[in-house]
Amino acid sequence: MYVAMKMVAGITMERMNKGVKNIVYQFALRRGSCPHETQGGSNRSKMFLFGWMLLFGCSLFAQNAITVAQDGSGNFNSIQEAINSLPAEATEQRVIVIKKGIYREKIFLEKNFITLRGENRESTIISISEAREIFRCNNNDDDWGVATINLKGSDISLENLSFINEYGFVTKDTVSINCVADTNKPRKVKRTSHQMALRSFTTTRLTAKNCIFRAGGGDTVSPWNTEDGMFYFKDCIMEGHVDMYCPRGWALADHCEFICHSKEAAIWHDGSKHENSKTVFFHCKFTGDEGFKLGRWHRDAQFFLFDCSFSKEMADANIYQRVANPPNVIQWGQRVYYYNCHREEGDYEWHKNNLPSSISINDINAAWVFDYKWKPADVKYVPSDDTEIEIKSTYDTIAENMLLYQRKNGGWPKHFNKEKVDYRHTLTTEELNELKSGYEAGIDATIDNSATTKEIRYLAKAYKKSNDKRFLTAAEKGIEYLLDAQYPNGGWPQYYPDFSSYRGEITYNDNAMINVLNVLVDVLERDDNMEVINSSYYKDCARAVKCGISCILKTQIKQGQQLTAWCAQYDAKTLKPAKARAYELPSLSGGESVGILRFLMKLPDPDKKIIAAVKGGIEWFEKVKIEGYKFEEIKTAEGRDRVLIAEAGNVLWARFYDLETNEPFFTGRDGQPKKTLAEVERERRVGYAWYVDAPAKLISTEYLKWTNKWIKK
Repeated sequence: MYVAMKMVAGITMERMNKGVKNIVYQFALRRGSCPHETQGGSNRSKMFLFGWMLLFGCSLFAQNAITVAQDGSGNFNSIQEAINSLPAEATEQRVIVIKKGIYREKIFLEKNFITLRGENRESTIISISEAREIFRCNNNDDDWGVATINLKGSDISLENLSFINEYGFVTKDTVSINCVADTNKPRKVKRTSHQMALRSFTTTRLTAKNCIFRAGGGDTVSPWNTEDGMFYFKDCIMEGHVDMYCPRGWALADHCEFICHSKEAAIWHDGSKHENSKTVFFHCKFTGDEGFKLGRWHRDAQFFLFDCSFSKEMADANIYQRVANPPNVIQWGQRVYYYNCHREEGDYEWHKNNLPSSISINDINAAWVFDYKWKPADVKYVPSDDTEIEIKSTYDTIAENMLLYQRKNGGWPKHFNKEKVDYRHTLTTEELNELKSGYEAGIDATIDNSATTKEIRYLAKAYKKSNDKRFLTAAEKGIEYLLDAQYPNGGWPQYYPDFSSYRGEITYNDNAMINVLNVLVDVLERDDNMEVINSSYYKDCARAVKCGISCILKTQIKQGQQLTAWCAQYDAKTLKPAKARAYELPSLSGGESVGILRFLMKLPDPDKKIIAAVKGGIEWFEKVKIEGYKFEEIKTAEGRDRVLIAEAGNVLWARFYDLETNEPFFTGRDGQPKKTLAEVERERRVGYAWYVDAPAKLISTEYLKWTNKWIKK
């Protein structure tokens, strides 16, 4: 135990907030009441305390995940037992959450769609001590089982874990062993002989994020499948001896660190089955002992290194070919490519830019790596050399301006000086002073037209690219604004703290409230760049999401006993449909209801109320659809206009429907409902989205997929 802990502790520590994804979120969705409803007010300190009660007073893990814990607090004490408990077949990911500890066990994973997720990689360790040759000797030269984790299943995900094979760290000398198959020929096993931390055979898709793979010998990370193996490593550390990272097939290492203790080679590749097979490195760091060589190959291989850094200890030796094995099998020659790679204390001549002319930097992304057969993440290579200075400058300018516009309460306005906010606009001295004058009050902070939510997302992404903590601080202040702005009943006003006119109504209009909920869900699921948000926000976000869902369910309109759709806004106190602008009367919305249903449909493990809400909404859309027309813009003698035109097979929905009769209606600036759009003044006819077609995809594709997953037939 001491050896494994010492080995992990010696590796560069990462941010500790890369914790278990979706744990508190899942729990909050299924347990407890909304703190707003039981305690009154939107006091965040109460939410925080209640969150801690949830965290330590109850099981904190998602109910659809299996928990492994050595202290007996989980479903299993052993990782292998947890794997064995799962059905052999599956069509979606099964999650096994592993609490911190050192697990002295060898893992065999032959099932598909499994995620192993640790608390954090520094304290969740799976460790064995075994040389490959020793295992083979004892098992009739069989290779199945030589590693700490042995894979044959596909669609496997490893997160926040350390996999250690410590044989070479605890063994001092070469040993001689007698093999089961041939006891007359003892084999010698060196301290640094092959010893795998990870080994796969038929695995097709493997993802490893924020993991450590460490061995005292060669072939530390060995994902092998030349036919269709596809392997993605993100933010991982790999340490070992010769060929310590040796994928076969297609592989991408993204922002990984390689620590090599061999003078022969750190990396290796086998792409002999398909000419397009490749091993690719984005922004990776290579360090090691004095004189370590970068890589080698002895079967057809293809290496691409983008924006990689090499320590001064690396030898002046390009990735080289060993004697072909088997002989005379090399078909495509040397294929070793570099772009913007540099070495401490000076570059070597051989890693200068040499990409083939057929490859464009703008096309380099995860899909390209895997020949567009798999896209494990939305990863795009962004160079850090001079060719990208202009693009980076524009990006930083936008983020910097977002900091200027943010109000003290954490929110952002959508307009400034009666103009839509444009973050590419350079503020004059007068404009800057005017902007600063509203900083304290923050009366113009809003969630309308994606304000605040889009800034949070952009700044989180900017922080990931620049590591500028000002951007992260601003994004987290934005999260606090969203949490503070929530009503006790779970809804969000359009503006906060300005409650004048319709600004204080609970607002679904233009997806305002749904945008907020999607941001908070992404924080909890550590998705779409929101993994940078500190884990201290998880409990508050989880409770806010639960309250928001409660509000959505309460505001769904019923006609008799039939659930239908939603209005664009509601009275914040009575939860009754409310009016906004003169032409936005209380009504059932054919537009905003789509976003609400999409949000409900992406929730994990929906309960009966959520299922009923979704079914009711879809049935309403089916009932009120308008068939045989399209909404077109035309030219008239007076100018442009918008009208319904007959078109067989086309389907539309009106933006507004009567709350009782489900009849479409239209309203001009006089605030009076009209049966036809032609009765509305032309300025309003052409200036508003009176018909929508978004429900079509929701019904035909998304709902069908959702019902297959959640509704038993």
